[in-house]
This record gives sequence, C-alpha cells and structure tokens, in this order.
Amino acid sequence: MKRRDFLRAVPLAASLASMAWSAESEPAPYGSLPSARQLSWHELETNSFLHFTVNTFTDREWGNGDEDPSVFNPTDFDADAMVAALKAAGLKGVIPTAKHHDGFCLWPTKTTEHCIRNSTWKDGKGDVLREVSEAARRHGLKFGIYLSPWDRNNAAYGKPEYIAIYRAQLTELLTQYGPIFEIWFDGANGGTGYYGGAREKRLIDKTTYYDWPNTWALVRRLQPDAVMFSDMGPDIRWVGNERGIAGETCWETFDPVGAKGGPASVGDVDTRQSVTGTRNGKLWLPPECDVSIRPGWFWHEKENGRVKTAGVLWDLYCQSVGRGANLLLNVPPDRRGRVNEADAVSLRQFGELRSETFARNLAVAARLTASNTRGNDRRFAPRNLLDEDPSTYWATDDSVTTPELTLKFRKPVTFRLIRLRECIRLGQRVASVEIDAWRDGAWSKVAGATSVGNCRLIRTDEPVTTDHVRLRITSSPVCPALSDFGLFAG
Repeated sequence: MKRRDFLRAVPLAASLASMAWSAESEPAPYGSLPSARQLSWHELETNSFLHFTVNTFTDREWGNGDEDPSVFNPTDFDADAMVAALKAAGLKGVIPTAKHHDGFCLWPTKTTEHCIRNSTWKDGKGDVLREVSEAARRHGLKFGIYLSPWDRNNAAYGKPEYIAIYRAQLTELLTQYGPIFEIWFDGANGGTGYYGGAREKRLIDKTTYYDWPNTWALVRRLQPDAVMFSDMGPDIRWVGNERGIAGETCWETFDPVGAKGGPASVGDVDTRQSVTGTRNGKLWLPPECDVSIRPGWFWHEKENGRVKTAGVLWDLYCQSVGRGANLLLNVPPDRRGRVNEADAVSLRQFGELRSETFARNLAVAARLTASNTRGNDRRFAPRNLLDEDPSTYWATDDSVTTPELTLKFRKPVTFRLIRLRECIRLGQRVASVEIDAWRDGAWSKVAGATSVGNCRLIRTDEPVTTDHVRLRITSSPVCPALSDFGLFAG
C-alpha cells in the first residue's frame, strides 16, 4: 500500500472503530414501565387541590346534599389571585372539587338543578371551573378535575340511571374546559344523604355499581392525555393516607388487592400496601400524596391560625416527592373566593424555600469518575447526571449492577441534601444506594436509601463537609440508569 493510501485509510479505520465503539445500545427496560401520560405527570411533582363548594359557606367538611344552592356566594372571587398564590409555591397543577359528595356542581351543568346556576353568585351566571381553568392557562398551570362518584343530593343515586347522569357530568367537564391533566375519582361510596328528599341511607356494591372500566374508557376517548386517580389507578394510586407521606421505601409499581385480600376496586384497597407499592409489580401505578394545608379540607375561619408553615410543607415535600411520589396540596379558598392571607404567606415562603434550596447544585463543580460506563460511550457518561435533562443518564454495562461514582472537588463543599433520579422510562431499577464522604483519610458513610424512582431526596443527619463524595449502588437487579445526582446545602 502506498503511503498516501495508508494515511487515508488510517483516519477511515479510526472513524469506523469509533462508530463501532459508540454503538452500544441503551439498557433494556426493566419491569413495568410508565406510559407517556404518566411520564408527563411525574414531571409535575407538585399539584394543588381546591376544596370549594357549599361546605365553605355552611362550615362543614361533608355536606348532606340538602343545602340551598343560594348559599354559595363568594363575595370577592378572583381566580387569577388564587392561581397566582398556588404558582408562588411552585405548584404545577390545580384540581378544583367540581362536585363533592354533597352533589353541588361548580359549573352550570345540565344534569341537575343542584348547581351554580341556582346560586346567588353572579345571579346564577357564574362558572367557577371556567374561571379557574382560564386563570390556570394564563399562569402556566395544568388544570384537572375532582368529580365525586357519591352524590348525596341526587335522587337517582344507588340506581342504575345515576351512572348515566355521572357520565354525562364527566362528559361536560371533559369537553368544555380544555385539556385536563388529571381526573380524581374519590373512594367515598354511599351512606346517608338527602337523595332528592328521601333522606335515607343508600349502600351500593362498589365493586360493580359504577362500572368503572366503561367510565375510564370514556375518559380515554375524550381526554387521552389525562391521568386518572383512584385507590387503584388506573394511572396513579392513592398513597393510603391523607398525611401527605409516602413510604421510606416506595415503589412506583403496585399490584393492588382488596382490603380483605380479594380483588381490588375503587374504594376497596388494602391501603397498608399502598404506601410502599409492590417491588416488581405488574402495574406502573405511582403514588399521589394528598394533604391539606389546614387541618380540614374546606376553609373554616377557626383554622386560620393552624395553617401549615413553610417548614412543615418542606418536610412533606421531602417525604412525598422525595420518595418518588407526587404531592397534591389542598389549599381551600375562603368565603371571598380567595386564598386566605395566612395560606398565601405559607405558600410563598414554601416556594422561596424550595427555590433557594435547589438554586445551586454543588455537584456541578466536581470532577466525576465512574467505576464503569456503558460501552465507554459518552451517551451514558456520568456527566449526564448534571445536565438537568431527564432523557440523558449514566448507565453501566449489563454485567455491572453495583457500580460506584466518585465526585472530586477542588475545595471542600458542605451539603445536607442529596437528590437522585432514575431514567424511569426504562423502569424503576435501583433497590438501594449509599453515599460516602472522605473524612480523615478514609471513606465514611453519611447517608443511604432504598427505592429511587422519579426522585429521591436524602437528608443527612448533619451538614457534611468534604472534598470527595462517593455514590455506591448497593443493590440493583440490572444495570442502573440514573438521570440526576445533586448535592445541596439544604
């Protein structure tokens, strides 16, 4: 071969070798996987409830269904101010109680007279859902709905014809208010009520009465991007308590069973298992943690001095979002139709606390070294952990399931909060991790955790100062795929 031809061939060979070297495929997905709608929901992390209805004006938590619609009359309703207060807390979606158990509808429905058309507010021409949905769009928040299956006002409740009425209400909501990101189906089912004047107790077979599969199919047809919540999904599950706390170990997958061990249904799930989920469950059913900023779900004047502080909300955030769940924070409007001043202050301070905490990821300044990188391919390099892009990640070869990642800093840093995220489109893979700091010439464990999932926040017992940090994947059935690693002053 002539020298000229040899010199031409060398770069070509090197190029071909480089192409072969970087052609490593991404890891095979593991276990149950999230749908596109679930992935979008995971990205939100924090949303809000607005419990608002006749109960706000009768000073009750659950209405009987016999309330006069005219009692609903907010004196200074301002949807923009309401949504702005939620946005100040960093909440990404808003879900009003379109209809609570009392049956009063916050929109001018054609299905019942027990609705806002017969209220005093705006001479019956108002529409709370219209105003909140439009304000949400103006402020960049997602809009969802809560529609109670139980209706203590409707004379048809408990009879077959009620299901048609319920689906008609759902159809109105899904076709008149733009894109819906989440639909909340409460598990409360039957009991005493007004029921059109019957004033009796009506019990239903919650396993069959609502015919949920066909209701879910209606949602899929009208709002295919919306996720549906209930005790058992089909898209997201209840965490099993109203304290806003997920399990220390919390899996995004779940195989629900009934309270007595039989098949699960909406309103009948063994909630002891809901808090942790099911490792390697057949269904991707991530948990949502609902909790109110006040002791009650609706506004009560006597609770104005009992609003959760920003510090309490931060703790709830770490025990919900920080364990792979989403936080659904209820902020009940008062009788003016506003977020009460006490609530607004706490929300703003909570938002500021979160922003300040995550403003600077100390890990960005470190030099990262991994014990293994998949195929030595930069597509799976450890620097992907720091780019804030959930689609990129650090992964290892299939045979390496317990790798280590070392961060070296030019000068010591002090942190108290660690953040990890998995690339969950490939499944929930990691079972446990440990974090070490270099102290006095040796590695010392400073924190550990089990499940990771969409987000894991680990708080150390005290501030950690060091110039070397080590992350160890201590248990994983397959190679890990981590998309984020953060160290924060906390």
